[in-house]
Amino acid sequence: MHRIVFLAQAAPEGRVFGLDFQTLIHIGIQLFNGIILAVALSFILYKPVKEFMRKRTDRIQSKIDEADATMAKANELIAEYEKKLKNIDKERAEILEAARLKVADESKNILEEARREALEIKKRSMDSVAEEKERLKEETRLYIIELASLIAEKYIKQSIDAEIQDKLFEEALAQLEDTQWQN
Repeated sequence: MHRIVFLAQAAPEGRVFGLDFQTLIHIGIQLFNGIILAVALSFILYKPVKEFMRKRTDRIQSKIDEADATMAKANELIAEYEKKLKNIDKERAEILEAARLKVADESKNILEEARREALEIKKRSMDSVAEEKERLKEETRLYIIELASLIAEKYIKQSIDAEIQDKLFEEALAQLEDTQWQN
C-alpha cells in the first residue's frame, strides 16, 4: 500500500501513469531483453525441441501405420472367414456327395464280389452234384449188374446143370465185353 502511494506521488499531476522518457527507456530495455532471450532460447532450444517433436511425430505415425496394417490384416481375415463361411455349405455338400459316391462304389464292388462268389459256389455245387450223380449212376449200374448176376445165378442153379451154366456164363461174359453201357 505504501508503494501505491509512492507511485501516485511520483506520477505527474492529473495522470495515473507517467509516460516520460525514463519509462520509454525502461520499456525499450525490457523489450530488447525479451528479444535477446527469445533469440537465445530459440538457438538453444529450437533444434532439440524440433528433434523431439519430429521423433514424437514419427513414433505416432509408425503406431498409426502399424494400427492401419493390423486393421487391414484384420479386415482381410474377416473377409476370408466370411468367404469361408459362405463356402462351408458348398464344401459340406461336396464332401457329403463324395462320401456318398465312395460308399456307392464300395457297395457296388462288394455286391459284385458277392455275386462272383455266389456264382463260384454255385458252379462248385453243380460240379459236385454232377460228380455225385455220375458216381451214383456208376454205383447203381454196378449194383444192378451184381443183383442181376445174383438173380440169374440163383435161377440158373435151380433150372440148369453145371455144364449149361458154364456155357451161359461165357456167353454173358462175351456179350458184356462187347456191350458198352450208355449213361
